[in-house]
Amino acid sequence: MFVIIGYVFMCVCIFGAYVSHGGHLGVLWQPSELVIIFGGGLGAMLVAYGPQLKAILASIPVLFKSSPYGKAFYMDLFALMFEILSKVRKEGLMSIEGDVENPDASPMFAKYATIAKDHHVVEFICDYLRLMVGGNLNAFEIENLMDVEIDTHHHEAEIPVGFFQKLGDGLPAFGIVAAVMGVVHTMGSLHLPPTELGKLIGAALVGTFMGILLAYGFINPLAWILDGKAADSTRVFQTIKVTLLASLNGYAPQVAVEFGRKVMAGHIRPSFLELEEYVKNKKA
Repeated sequence: MFVIIGYVFMCVCIFGAYVSHGGHLGVLWQPSELVIIFGGGLGAMLVAYGPQLKAILASIPVLFKSSPYGKAFYMDLFALMFEILSKVRKEGLMSIEGDVENPDASPMFAKYATIAKDHHVVEFICDYLRLMVGGNLNAFEIENLMDVEIDTHHHEAEIPVGFFQKLGDGLPAFGIVAAVMGVVHTMGSLHLPPTELGKLIGAALVGTFMGILLAYGFINPLAWILDGKAADSTRVFQTIKVTLLASLNGYAPQVAVEFGRKVMAGHIRPSFLELEEYVKNKKA
């Protein structure tokens, strides 16, 4: 929603000010220059990001959706972690073996539909609980393994970010290409009267204008959005990591959950008492 609102507001301000000073919008419509700018930019990105094209296309719908990792998601995540760790503390690690091996059939995971439908989060939780059940790795080794997996996840999430960032950075240059080609065309038309030459020169300059506008007004903001969403996703895994490691180091479930709460972004972080009441009510 904010993407559309921002685009509309920007265009109204830019083009509205242009028209208010006597400018004519028709002069700015240069389809051939748009083809040069976008065609050149996308072609260059296809060379650089061809193998990752599927991931990039999959990221486009995400741009127009709010982050799923809000306060409600974390509250359910902590409630699930608290319930799992409480069961481990009372009945031992082997008591969660069935839940870990088949989370789709687990009554605990079924209670938290928001978490259960996020395949990556469920897989991350189950993978490391499985390692804890196996008992062959110590906390230090598990932490290192978690860090490697989180770094890999973040790198994959950053691929669309790099695509849009580099595309945005390249569009002004392709705008200059379009402008130079327009100047070349103008230089071959010097026999025309000044009024006609003025139109050709103006059309050529539109290429530079469009390249800069498309880059910094339309494309680069998309990279910033995706970067924020990648950070939100990574923070979820860091929260799970801190919670599980606290439990592995002997802390009680409520304390382990408190460790995880500290990783949350401040604007969605619940208070200690709010979270404590929520996880106990959900477990009951």
